[in-house]
Amino acid sequence: MKAPSCRDRLEQALARIADPNGEGARACLTVYADAARAGADAADARTVRGGSLGPLDGTIVSIKDLFDVAGEPTRAGSKILAEEAVPAVADATVVRRLRQAGAVIVAKTNMSEFAFSGIGANPHFGTPGNPHDRRRVPGGSSAGAPVALADGMCELSIGTDTGGSVRIPAALCGLVGFKPSRQRVPIDGAFPLSKTLDSIGPIARSVADCAKADAIMAGEEFTAPEPIALAGLRFGVAEGLLLDRLDDIVAPAFKAALGYLEGAGCRLSHEQLSLLDDWVALNERGGVLPPEACAVHRDRLRRRAADIDPNVRVRIERGCAVSQADYADMVRERARLVAAMDARLAALDVLVMPTTAIVAPTIAEVADTKVFAARNAALLRNTSMVNFFDLCAISLPLQATLPVGFMLVVRNGQDRQLLRIAAAVMQLFVA
Repeated sequence: MKAPSCRDRLEQALARIADPNGEGARACLTVYADAARAGADAADARTVRGGSLGPLDGTIVSIKDLFDVAGEPTRAGSKILAEEAVPAVADATVVRRLRQAGAVIVAKTNMSEFAFSGIGANPHFGTPGNPHDRRRVPGGSSAGAPVALADGMCELSIGTDTGGSVRIPAALCGLVGFKPSRQRVPIDGAFPLSKTLDSIGPIARSVADCAKADAIMAGEEFTAPEPIALAGLRFGVAEGLLLDRLDDIVAPAFKAALGYLEGAGCRLSHEQLSLLDDWVALNERGGVLPPEACAVHRDRLRRRAADIDPNVRVRIERGCAVSQADYADMVRERARLVAAMDARLAALDVLVMPTTAIVAPTIAEVADTKVFAARNAALLRNTSMVNFFDLCAISLPLQATLPVGFMLVVRNGQDRQLLRIAAAVMQLFVA
């Protein structure tokens, strides 16, 4: 049977976006129907000629609302930016690279305002319902990305990850989310949250699709991640804080996953990471991210505070209370801790933990600001550690009554090795 053409697949995706009974209006804030059709037709023509542009040629892709697209304002999920931002003069670097690789960009996806929340709620443009339970949040900040992918509005979604914004929505929606080593993928043309921590990564249905997108965005040659032999690999289980207060769905799912690894011959060790205490102490002093967010948004906060999502505004305000001297001290301290964690993980092949401590909260419960703050902290705890220590990580889906994420973490620069390990673990989980 002949495979459907890119144009046929695109028309199905556009129909799902336009379905009034679906999540399209909340998941996709801008739809590029005409440009996508032209791109799909060009991809089909290349298929006929046998002139593929690479592993993503003809793949239908959505991009997060904070990436620049030439000729239009970049909203970053914000009512203020929708009204005030000047049109971008050029595509973001990753958008340009995706287009050059033949990707068909179908839409910009919804997100937490300014990318500053792990919940995925947006009071300005609506909150997309989780594909496994529409009453629940999709996770953030790349909130529309997993919904668009899971609901067939695209075949691959590109997000950003400053504290977990790719891995959290992937975990809560039963998908794969990859956060590369920060320096590999250029952030030019992506609306900033933290100059120190921002990174760009894909959400996909498979490790292989993540690897394809990552290679294109990093400007590297794609090599399919061949699953590595798991027997004998050193898997460190992050004990203490990162396993604290797991909910009644996450805890047994994680325990079962460890059993699969042990059965495959992995060498599991229980690791106490004292450096996490230093990380917590630094965050209690204000952290690196909030003051950097304040530097981006200080003027908007002064002029239009009432037009910012209150749950986001309070976090920016907290950053504005940090002095320049304290911020400089924390940046220096972080550099020391990054080097120390790199050395600490040298004896392991991979560190593992649940991606999030809880499953997706309901949209109704996070309407309460206090509940929002508590659930947001629970979602961000494990993933934000990875960004702080400048590591590389991937979230894989586990089978449970609601989606649970299993996170594999490696040292900076070990991205390809991580993808090979993840490909093998994914095979183990779905076998």
